[in-house]
Amino acid sequence: MTESMTYGRYLALDQLLSAQHPLSDRHDELLFVIIHQTKELWLKQMIAELRAALELVRADRPVEAYKSLARISRIQAVMTLSWDVLATMTPSDYTRFREVLGSSSGFQSDQFRAVETMLGLRGGGVPGPLTNEMAALPSLWDEANAALARAGFAVPAEALARDWSQPYVPSRAVEDAWAEVYRDPTRWWELYQLAEKLVDIDDALATWRHKHVITVSRVIGMKMGTGGTAGVPYLESTLTKRAFPELWTLRTQL
Repeated sequence: MTESMTYGRYLALDQLLSAQHPLSDRHDELLFVIIHQTKELWLKQMIAELRAALELVRADRPVEAYKSLARISRIQAVMTLSWDVLATMTPSDYTRFREVLGSSSGFQSDQFRAVETMLGLRGGGVPGPLTNEMAALPSLWDEANAALARAGFAVPAEALARDWSQPYVPSRAVEDAWAEVYRDPTRWWELYQLAEKLVDIDDALATWRHKHVITVSRVIGMKMGTGGTAGVPYLESTLTKRAFPELWTLRTQL
């Protein structure tokens, strides 16, 4: 007789709730583990949404991509709020178990690097198998620019056929092409809305980075991060990163 489906079986709760293994007897370490495991689950969902959006933009179906793109920015908002939970852990709390982390660091998150890479931010961090796989493919920004070109806009060849593994170099010609879309949003409504969904994601990512800096500064001050990273100074250096740079710079010329 087939066993009936239950909430616990469907969600594999036995495995999920037994996946937390604090290495110390300190109360706050469980929170630290759960916060970071939860972020990795959300990153997994973001990657699934990015895969779907990339395919739809590549197929010139941007309207269908809006849902996935909107979902990504909302997931980012939830992840940002989770820093407030982690910030309830004081420096004294963290110090009591920090040594068990050894050389582990969020800097090593393959999924976070893969998300950055899929958006268009190449390089940085410790690339893993997933990041390396994504680095060989056009990013969401590359696909958006290709869609812009197919719509008849003057997008330079170097933005359309390049080494995808290399960092994207902002282009004034790409900025000018997107600025045309923004000057006549009614005519180019689908591309205009696509661009704004991308700005939502960039905005949410910048907010996440800012809150990360504040939280780390609150918990460890200016000490070195685990894994040998520079800690707060490194995180501060990422605050100006933008996955879709021309969508920000074009605003000055409107």
